[in-house]
Amino acid sequence: MIKAIIFDMDGVLIDTEKHFVKAWQDAAHECGVMEFGLEHALMLRSMAAEFAEPAMKEIFGIDFPYKEIRTRRKELMEQRLKGRNIEAKPEAEEVLRALQIHGYRFAIATASDFVRAVRYLTQAGLIEYFDRKNIICATELEHGKPYPDIYLYACEKLGEKPEDCVAIEDSPNGIMSAYRAGTNVIMVPDLTQPDEELSKMLTGKIGSLGELLSYLNIEEQGEKR
Repeated sequence: MIKAIIFDMDGVLIDTEKHFVKAWQDAAHECGVMEFGLEHALMLRSMAAEFAEPAMKEIFGIDFPYKEIRTRRKELMEQRLKGRNIEAKPEAEEVLRALQIHGYRFAIATASDFVRAVRYLTQAGLIEYFDRKNIICATELEHGKPYPDIYLYACEKLGEKPEDCVAIEDSPNGIMSAYRAGTNVIMVPDLTQPDEELSKMLTGKIGSLGELLSYLNIEEQGEKR
């Protein structure tokens, strides 16, 4: 029986992944790595720096200036978002409200740090559904995604077994993290679709966040279960 839902943040609840991949590409090009393309930026979604740096050096060589590019990517990301509000993904608030009404517990498992997560959720109008204890950030843990640590910790915080939780993810690294933790994994594709290997890790795939309610067999409004 599903008792709790664990959401990735970027690309699932808020519409930031498109800015993320563009900032990675622009930063790499500014730092002289012109062959860095969209496919490489997509690889880095939700991937912890400890894994991202060796992965990029394996592709581009030992001299790949990962730290320099990452620092510049953060600057460019802030510039891109300055003066504009972070948008919630379609139906995000409706889904959170319905889950709340029906008594489901939920949390966030994000690669973002806590300060940024709170800022983004606030701008997107979703912060009221979360408090400090259920915003789980990879920066709090030894290993980030695609390691399972963050989802195991989220399950612990929620007081539920992984098999009684559903993880909602959009990226390969997030899916691998949730799958390795033993949760049920539902993908809501944002920028990419799952390949054959990734599909094997999924409990299900939905076309939009709103379809989660049908998956859980609940209505948007109604009495608590």
